[in-house]
Formats: sequence, structure tokens, C-alpha cells
Amino acid sequence: MKRILTLLALLAFFGLGLAQKTTLTVAVFPNLDDALKAQITLFNKKFPNVEVKLVIQQYADHHNALTTALATGQGLPNVAAIEVGFVGRFAEGQGFEDLNKAPYNAGQYKRLFTPYTIAQATSADGRFIAMPTDIGPGTFFYRLDILQKAGVDPRNMLTWPGYIAAGRRIKSTTGAFLIADAADVAWINIFATTPANNSPYFDEKGNVVVDSPRFVRAFELARNIRVAGLDARIGAWTNEWYDAFKKGTVATQFSGAWLQGHLQNWMAPETKGLWRVQQLPEGMYASWGGSFYGIPTASRNKTLAWEFIKYVTTTEEAQIAAFKAIGAFPALLAAQNDPSFSEPIEFLGGQQARLLWRDAARRVKPLKANKYDRIAYEIITAALSQVLDEGKDIPSALAEAKRLIERRMR
Repeated sequence: MKRILTLLALLAFFGLGLAQKTTLTVAVFPNLDDALKAQITLFNKKFPNVEVKLVIQQYADHHNALTTALATGQGLPNVAAIEVGFVGRFAEGQGFEDLNKAPYNAGQYKRLFTPYTIAQATSADGRFIAMPTDIGPGTFFYRLDILQKAGVDPRNMLTWPGYIAAGRRIKSTTGAFLIADAADVAWINIFATTPANNSPYFDEKGNVVVDSPRFVRAFELARNIRVAGLDARIGAWTNEWYDAFKKGTVATQFSGAWLQGHLQNWMAPETKGLWRVQQLPEGMYASWGGSFYGIPTASRNKTLAWEFIKYVTTTEEAQIAAFKAIGAFPALLAAQNDPSFSEPIEFLGGQQARLLWRDAARRVKPLKANKYDRIAYEIITAALSQVLDEGKDIPSALAEAKRLIERRMR
């Protein structure tokens, strides 16, 4: 009976659906919406009678609204974008379709993607709740002009002691800060040192590990930068952060590869040619960001929703369109072999940075999502703030964070 109903649904979609105008709602956050706009143009060539309506909210508002809609079953979109920081929480809930099952049968597509993305969207019991669309290979951005003025070779910054030593020289000779926020150094270390197939905050048995030596070292590196006065104490996604990039008051930034698109398109386009990138210090590789698309279980028109998700995630032309629109690094492996990856990036002084990012993406270890990841992230963020801003002792801050996470889990 299920097969008959599925067949009827497909016939209705490919028959009546092409003859009648159909609306598909996609909930998304900036600037993933700009990538979708480029992809929708291509999608409509195949499905001309489908109107894709974007429901755009800021990052936090989008995920909060989605959480509420899933809880109430009201106001759900046909397709929902999910950022990697939330995908673990949603995977452990029951609000999204399991794409492993019929009629989706997403298992056949998993081999097409950068491997670690599959683990990110898979629950502990094996449900696969969202298809990856873009990834964020962790990248070391630096201002070449500032480093040259300070007489610093970027290769000497590829160890953490060397990075901090270079920061002292940069600050004393140019007045520029080493980095906007020392906390970013802690985070890139936490993500990059997570053992394969584990959550950053929990071991394979689900035990909280935020008081382990790798967290201690990550916190110590960030504290050393803060105590030395080498960070500007500027949080991400603030006007001060954008101004620091525009005015050249910070020399480096750790982020996902997608930052290049932001800098080029709207954050600091006037700094064209001044930035360069290299791999993370000490041979580290990490994922910094990434986006997925899922189908809420209580939503309607799932057949059309699945056709849309398949198109934007598994079609090379759609993935390349998003890549060219906003620099969203494609999760689809085939798209990473596009000739455009070898092209020099003018914003980065002609550097062939996409080849570097592709290499990094293929070295990132797969991590396992835990439904408490978001809670743990928020608690660790607060603990790191206490260490950096209030001078709290690191072991005490991490021990307290562990207790808080365990309490929230109960």
C-alpha cells in the first residue's frame, strides 16, 4: 500500500504538479538565501511551475523559530535550512523526516558528499535528517600587508608559540591586534583536536569531556593571547568586527573558508588583494560551519520538498552556482573538481585558495553529533568568557562547565 501511495504522489507531482503552479516554502538564514536565489533560477528551468518562496530570518531567529514550529507543528516550512551548530539537536529529536527511509532513500547519495558531513546529520540511532549543502573548512586568514610591515613570515605562525610571538611583534611594530577575539583560538583548537566519530564535548559513551587536557590547552592558548593584550576583544558579527577588517586593525582571523566570500562581498571589499590564507597551525584540520536542508515531518508537500533538496545538494551546477554566488564551499565532492577551483582568487591576491580548502576538507575528521552539543557549546562559551574577561581559573571554569552540562542533561 505504501508503494502505491508513493507512486500516486509522484505521478501527481510530475503530472499535475507541472501543469499547476505550486508554491514551496524554504526557511533560510542570511546569506545562504543569496546562494539559494542563484540555485532557484536553475531549479525553475527543470520545474518551471514551482514557485520557491524564501522565508528569511537572521541566524538565531531562524533556528529559534524553527524550534518553536517543530514543537507546535504550526508554521512549518516545506524545507528548512539547518546550520551545523543545530543539526545535532534536531537529529536527536523527532521533528525531521528520516531521509534514509522510502521514499527518500538518501543512502544512495551519501557517498557523493564530503564524508564528515554525513556523520554530522546522523542521530545516535542512525536517522539521517538533513542533506549537506555547504561546508566550512577551517582556514587561517592573514593580512599580508600588516605582516610585511611587521617583518613577520606567515610560515613562522604555523605553531601556536610562533603565532603568539608573531602577534607580539605585530602589535609592537604596527599597533594592529593579532586577532579580533582570543576565543576563536580556543574554538579552532577544540574542534580540530576532537577524536574522530566523537562530539567535541562528549566521548563515544556520551560522557562529558570538557575538563580534558585538550580543553585546558585550548583555554590556555586563548588566555595567553588575552593576557598579552594581543586581541581586540571584539566579538564576531558586530559592527566593530566589520570595522576591524575594513581598517586593518587586526592581522589574522580563524574561520571557515566562507569568510572570504563575506569579506569580498560586503564586509571589507576595499581590502581586496590584502588577504591571504594558509592551513591551520600545527597540522590541524577542522570544520568551521556548514549548512544542511531537511524536511519537517509535520510539513506538507514532502515529495516536492525532496525534489528541491536533491537538486540543490546533488546537482553540480546548483552547487557551483551557490559557490560562485557567496563562496559557499560545496559539500558535493564532484563540484569540488570543477575547473573554477584552480582559478586564482583576486581578493586573495591571486592565490589558488580553493585547492587549499579542498585539501583541508578532505582531511577533516568525521564528528558525531550529540543532542546536547548546543547546550554544551553555550556553557563552554560562558566558561571561556569567565576565563578571558574575569580571570577565572581554567580548571575551575571547566569543572563547573562539566557540572552544568551534566545537570542540563539530567
